[in-house]
Amino acid sequence: MSQQRGEWFRGLSTAVPIMVGYFPVAVTFGVIAQQTGVPVLQTTLMSMLVYAGASQFMAVNMLATGVGGVEVVAATFVLNFRHFVMGLSLMNLLREFPFRWKLAISSGMTDETFAMASVPASSGKKMSPQYVAGMMLGAYTSWVIGSLAGHLLSRVIPPTLSESMSIALYAMFIGLLVPAVRKEWRAGAVALFSMLLCWGFSQVLDDGWAIVLATVLGGGIGSFWMKEESS
Repeated sequence: MSQQRGEWFRGLSTAVPIMVGYFPVAVTFGVIAQQTGVPVLQTTLMSMLVYAGASQFMAVNMLATGVGGVEVVAATFVLNFRHFVMGLSLMNLLREFPFRWKLAISSGMTDETFAMASVPASSGKKMSPQYVAGMMLGAYTSWVIGSLAGHLLSRVIPPTLSESMSIALYAMFIGLLVPAVRKEWRAGAVALFSMLLCWGFSQVLDDGWAIVLATVLGGGIGSFWMKEESS
């Protein structure tokens, strides 16, 4: 029992860098959600059940523009589809874990925790289920608490500061795009093409469906194009 407890705490300590990075972003999400009119309960539940930073920012932004719930769910599903591939990859690396642990771990997977767990696992390093679960629990807790704190503190944060946080959505996606463009210029071309598709679709469709279709078509074309070039 003491060994298992030690593995939990070792996983939590490993997650500290992720927790430090997640918390301010989660606070920003909570502030933006409050500004958009999303109640504190729904904001916290979104972080607990969706637990996907970029998708949550996008969903709140879509709700602010009056997009319907079906479009928000569809766009979130498309944006998070990569988690299916990441989950299969991670579960293959952790195939010796009992099923109940795999189920819990897969629920707490993000881009950062996937990297933190898969890199040592792929190099043959032995990890316990308690260690991986502790790492993911630490990151998850930081995100949920940060979202709640941001919503509650938004009433006391100076208006100029809270209004400036609305650029966090754009900053997040730019931050994800720039490293990819520096590594491969075609990623920038795909992003630009998807943006033009979204604008074109928005002329004849609701904004929500325009985002969904542009994401699917842009991502599909980009995956074939970049795969062909790399081959």
